[in-house]
Amino acid sequence: MEDISHILAPLNEPQRDAVTATGGNRLVLAGAGSGKTRVLVHRIAWLIQVEHLAPWSLLAVTFTNKAAREMRSRIEEILQQPIGGMWVGTFHGLAHRFLRAHWQDAKLPQHFQILDADDQLRLVKRLLKELQLDESRYPPRQVMGFINREKDEGRRPEHLDDGGDFYQRKLIEVYREYQATCERAGQVDFADLLLKTHELLRDRPDIRHHYQERFAHILVDEFQDTNAIQYAWLRLLAGDRDNLFLVGDDDQSIYGWRGARVENIQSFQRDYPNTQVVRLEQNYRSTGNILQAANALIAHNPTRLGKNLWTQDAEGEPILRYAAFNEVDEARFVVDRIRGYVTEEGYRRAECAILYRTTAQSRLFEEALINAQIPYRVYGGLRFFERAEIKDAMAYLRLVANPDDDTAFERAVNTPMRGIGPRTLENLREQARETRVSLWQAARDLLASGNLPPRAAGAIGQFLDLIDRHRRAAPDLNLDGLANDLIAAAGLEEHYRKEKDGKGQDRVENLGQLVETAGRFHLELGDAEIEGENDALAAFLAHAALESGDTQADEFEDSVQLMTLHSAKGLEFPIVFLVGVEEGLFPHSLSADDPHRLEEERRLCYVGMTRAMHQLFVSHAESRRFRGSEDRPFPSRFLREIPAALVREVRAGGLSRSAAWGSAASLAPGTRQAGASWGAGVPEAGQGGGFHLGQGVRHPKFGEGVVLNSEGRGAAARIQVKFHGEGAKWLVLAYAKLEPLG
Repeated sequence: MEDISHILAPLNEPQRDAVTATGGNRLVLAGAGSGKTRVLVHRIAWLIQVEHLAPWSLLAVTFTNKAAREMRSRIEEILQQPIGGMWVGTFHGLAHRFLRAHWQDAKLPQHFQILDADDQLRLVKRLLKELQLDESRYPPRQVMGFINREKDEGRRPEHLDDGGDFYQRKLIEVYREYQATCERAGQVDFADLLLKTHELLRDRPDIRHHYQERFAHILVDEFQDTNAIQYAWLRLLAGDRDNLFLVGDDDQSIYGWRGARVENIQSFQRDYPNTQVVRLEQNYRSTGNILQAANALIAHNPTRLGKNLWTQDAEGEPILRYAAFNEVDEARFVVDRIRGYVTEEGYRRAECAILYRTTAQSRLFEEALINAQIPYRVYGGLRFFERAEIKDAMAYLRLVANPDDDTAFERAVNTPMRGIGPRTLENLREQARETRVSLWQAARDLLASGNLPPRAAGAIGQFLDLIDRHRRAAPDLNLDGLANDLIAAAGLEEHYRKEKDGKGQDRVENLGQLVETAGRFHLELGDAEIEGENDALAAFLAHAALESGDTQADEFEDSVQLMTLHSAKGLEFPIVFLVGVEEGLFPHSLSADDPHRLEEERRLCYVGMTRAMHQLFVSHAESRRFRGSEDRPFPSRFLREIPAALVREVRAGGLSRSAAWGSAASLAPGTRQAGASWGAGVPEAGQGGGFHLGQGVRHPKFGEGVVLNSEGRGAAARIQVKFHGEGAKWLVLAYAKLEPLG
């Protein structure tokens, strides 16, 4: 008999059941870390080597091109032979292959072109202009999202009803013109790849029958992430042959905001009653305590199919919960723990991950890591000051500081759209070149000359007035007040809130975090001698420019990993910090009152928890500032859903499994034991000596207070003081002018 041990030996019993299954559909519920990719790869190897199926008779669908390449490579490694002819790829990649083969049937030119997202956006903008629709009322990205969502649901313009709604009628009109334009040009976008494939399979029984006969087995990875058109596409290809092998996990369905339907996996058994379910519950990643906590949490979702992860490994450390004083304390605590794991326990920095719900949360952790001189990398995203919405807001601040900043002028003048067209901008550039002045001065000159069309002159005039008003107001405002007022007056929040690509709310929250960052920066200047608000603004702009430089680690450098929970899916780390676990933040305020969205938030928490291999931290802040106001959020309901026996409350400083590290009292980074002093090498600026924890001090502006904390060294040293009438404040030690009491 042919030796097949290399296919079966690496598998546990449920995995073998799935790999060797015969007859009927299979739904493999593969829990986090349970080896789902291994099952798919070995299943295909089994079908080819043991059941002697030709590779070209198999169809394997993945969700990324990287996963498809990895799958093909691993199959060939097991079989020790190429698998040419096998259809393995993403939904979009396979649909493209199908349409290339049937371009005439699909009424496409032989060499049809695919529109990427940028091409699609440019086309939408062109059509809005041709239809004389104002982009401020019909934001191009929102219109593009509408078209894509309708296609993902399998709907063409003729299937839509405006219901008497004027706005909806105009969206349908744009969709109709968009489709006609694509058809004339022989172009398809990504959503159309799937929709056209589905329509051809639906409407041409001969073609459908050919592929149903060809593909003896259809295998799908990440089935919980399929949308409506993808599932319909699979059902047409499978017909009534019962040859579907679907691998997924309803507990990890976290992409509902981009069209994924967890209902597909939950209803599959109803659609195909003869389906056999195989549960992969043995986890090869996390400790027992982490898995028990994750199981208890996700059990609160009533619609799940159900499974319980377990491991043969030890129970491991309890989950460590930290209640931070505020969001700054939370960031310092996390960075201090990472420093301890790296320096005291020998972990690599890349083995530590900080996971957060919203992109705005990264800012404080980036700042703390920079201060600690610890390399970091924002996985799958941009550093805070490199994000488009932050650059937009900073362009306005730069113009307030210096209206002759041409780069800032170019970025801000038409963001959001205010009716200043390309021709007007070119006139401004030409005027600036000819008269050798800045764009700002060129705009003033053209307004004065009356050489601009009335509409353009009105828009330019309003923009210049907006900047001038805030230049005059700046001396009377703190940095956060200036940033907040400027963002509101510019309409940036409303501009981003209208975006329907799933990122609009994140961008709005990032703008709020920018305001908070500006305010904290201003406070940390303390009583440094600055002549006016523009000096503070100039210092903040310089600070932002420096932080957007090369502070992020190179791709292959050993660095702490920062990422959103959505980006973390599929990854694993020995040490995981799940931060900001508070009501309103996680679960997000937009989801907390919707049962379906709340279930997805809980699944997102489950995904975050199961990224941890050895140690999981969860943290929340007792107070959190946003836009200058201080909230006191409740700890997340998700924390209450984890059994108390699996959790240990911790304080700053005493966490290491190393006794030497843990014996340092509950102090935050850079602090010393009570009675010790710090500040060596720091300009005294009137302190009258070093300070120690608990010492009374007096500040010329804030009055008397008590020293709570410190961090940093040299000129970067900061001190935290709780003032009797002003609350806790962080001050730059060199400029604080603190007087010791007693």
